[in-house]
Parts: sequence; C-alpha cells; structure tokens
Amino acid sequence: MKSVLNENDKVNLLKLARETLVYYMSNGKFPTPEALKIEISVNMKNEMGVFVTLHKDGNLRGCIGEIFPSRPLYQAVMAQAVNSALRDHRFSQVKKDELSDIEFEISALTPPQEVSSYNDIVIGQDGMTLSKHGRSAVFLPQVAPEQGWDLDQTLTQLSMKAGLKPDSWKENAKFTVFQAIVFKEKQ
Repeated sequence: MKSVLNENDKVNLLKLARETLVYYMSNGKFPTPEALKIEISVNMKNEMGVFVTLHKDGNLRGCIGEIFPSRPLYQAVMAQAVNSALRDHRFSQVKKDELSDIEFEISALTPPQEVSSYNDIVIGQDGMTLSKHGRSAVFLPQVAPEQGWDLDQTLTQLSMKAGLKPDSWKENAKFTVFQAIVFKEKQ
C-alpha cells in the first residue's frame, strides 16, 4: 500500500497521540493541536480509520480504534489515544507514572472492503473483520504475523474474539479486509 503519510506526518501523529493523552490525564479534557504546538499537515486531515495501540515492556497495554473513516485522521488519533489508555476494558487504566514506559503505535487504515470468501484474506497484508449472528471482531494486519498464525489459526482466534465458537468462521460469516500504515515510537 502506498503511504499517504510522510515521515514528518508519522512523527507528528505519534507526538500528538502521546501529548494528547498527557494533557487529557492532567486536565480532564482534550487539547487542541495548537495548544500542543503540533502542526497538522494536509495529509493528517485526510479522513481515515485508525487504531492506537499501547505497549508496555513489549506487552499489549491497550488498543482501540475506528475501522471506518469518519473524521480527520489527527482527530481520530487524539480520541483513540485516550480511549486506548483509559477505556480498553481488557486492561486497567494507564496511570500517569506509567507513561514513560508506554510505547505508542498507530495503524492508519484504508477503508474496509467486503470479500466474498475468507480465502481472499492475505495474512501479513490484510487486517480483517468477521461478522456473524450480530457479533463481530477485528484484527489489524500485524496481529497474525506477530502471533505466528496461519489463516485458519487467525480466523479461529478472530471467531473466539467475537464470542463465537472457534470454527464459526467456516460457514455464513462475513469478512472485510483493509490495509494499514503502521508506525511506532522507537522504530
């Protein structure tokens, strides 16, 4: 996938994510990019889906995002940085004294496209959603390679993440795929 973000955009988005969270934790409200002295480029104003992932000591510490593009990327990054730290129900809230140990990762997404079959999903390239019986789950493109999963293993894990039986993906499930521009601090 051709990147619509240059290196300066990536650096500024990571800085925006971190500094938004710091500001929010201190003030209980969102800052403006101007208050953080971060310039918002034309590329950062593109509507894109995004996930903000937090790691601590190499372990997942929070990950929340929005798959469908509905607002400028920089606004989505600001919101999801706070959500990942404070509203990911799988983890306790990130505390201020942890921030120096947290590494931010941003995945800027292409719009999801429906695929006719799970066989159309390319591990390592595609992020994916599974929907069935009113339940759904998502994996970013980097999840399967990081876990060492093949397509069957990935779809089994995705089914369980959606609260479905492990083999639910094999029949009558709907899938979408998307790609991501992934970048992180200390890259």
